[in-house]
Amino acid sequence: MIITAVTFVRVYGELEFTFSMLKIMLVQTMNQSASAYWKDPGAFVQYLGIGGSLGRFLGFWTTLNNALYAYSGIENIAVAAAETKNPRQAIPMAAKRIFIRILLFYVLTIFMVGLVVPSNDPSLFKSSGTASESPFVIAAKNAGIKVVPSIINAVVLTLPGLLGILIFTRVNRAGVPYVAATLYAIFMCLGYMTLSSTASEVFTWLQDLVSIATLVNWICILLIYLRFLYGCKKQGIDRHTELPWAAPLQPYTSWASLALFVILLFTGGYTTFIHGHWDNETFISSYLNIPLILVLFFGYKYYAKTTMVSLEEMPIRGFIEIYQQNPEPQEKPKTGLRRLNILWS
Repeated sequence: MIITAVTFVRVYGELEFTFSMLKIMLVQTMNQSASAYWKDPGAFVQYLGIGGSLGRFLGFWTTLNNALYAYSGIENIAVAAAETKNPRQAIPMAAKRIFIRILLFYVLTIFMVGLVVPSNDPSLFKSSGTASESPFVIAAKNAGIKVVPSIINAVVLTLPGLLGILIFTRVNRAGVPYVAATLYAIFMCLGYMTLSSTASEVFTWLQDLVSIATLVNWICILLIYLRFLYGCKKQGIDRHTELPWAAPLQPYTSWASLALFVILLFTGGYTTFIHGHWDNETFISSYLNIPLILVLFFGYKYYAKTTMVSLEEMPIRGFIEIYQQNPEPQEKPKTGLRRLNILWS
């Protein structure tokens, strides 16, 4: 994996995809305990000792906030659009395939893991600092497959990418690898956070920060898209005929997603407001990004003296004319079994 990450980015992506498929196949082979765990301890359990349906709902809601960390980064396909070959064809295709891969490798996998690993398994609550708390490892261990946990640990360790490894070879005039040294210095500073707390707690703080940053990112994307959408309507631009690709079910899905993300943003640290559960670190890590993004946005507006562009003045039509005057080459039609492909190129 390391060799392919450094030399062949495309091969690395396909290998990562293959490992994800192997994890799904692994969980499928251990699905014999599903019905038992669905009833005992149950699919929805109490959270923070709160009884009844409220406790079960809070447990479900907490998993949504925790899942944000895993989904961070999938919106970056838009950032790569400017450097992508044939972006009008590649970006919509990538967006569709990301949706399918997320559905298969995240939603389906975690659903099946929930069937084969009980929520009260003692291994889930250990803080060993290894991958022994991984639900995939626990599932294999509970099924009596001794060799699989070691294989999964190896896969987990090899999956992180080293795509930018060449940047760490840069040196200054004295021959010092300053980029690598700076990176190490940053992580050394993070190490001081474990002096007063365990490594798992520090990871939870960082996870909260990344999750909230992801929410803020998506909220900004949705707000910008909605303004673009209403700008098209205001200027009489038909998205379905004049744009290379138009997202379906708009603006309803965008408004629904925006409402959900805003609620998740303000309830990310709701546990701190429950009597007896106040925690300074959790509160800060859950809500630090909210005032930060507001200060950055309004601070820039004040410093640069800029104003919001009205829907009528958005230069949408000009960019449409640019892309119409510069057509992209048509993709070659797929033949044979490649026509059935919906996951990779």
